[in-house]
Amino acid sequence: MTDNPADLIPIWMLIAASSGLMIGWTCGDEVRRRKNAEEKLGDLRDRIEQSISETPSALRMLKEQRGVLNDIHKRLVAVTKGLQKQSR
Repeated sequence: MTDNPADLIPIWMLIAASSGLMIGWTCGDEVRRRKNAEEKLGDLRDRIEQSISETPSALRMLKEQRGVLNDIHKRLVAVTKGLQKQSR
């Protein structure tokens, strides 16, 4: 082997170019993954906001049903108590 540093320059240039290519490729993949994750997160936020906007109507319906059941229960209890008093 020769001790001339000029002979090693093409090898070092090839090593630098290949390592730069690998680093760029890796960073590009990470940027792509991050953008995809941000898009998915945005979609999930939209879904959550949409489901939250639909939830109050469901809660209102449940309150109405609870009120109706409570009224029915009160009337049934009154009728059954009236029946028990008559049988004595």
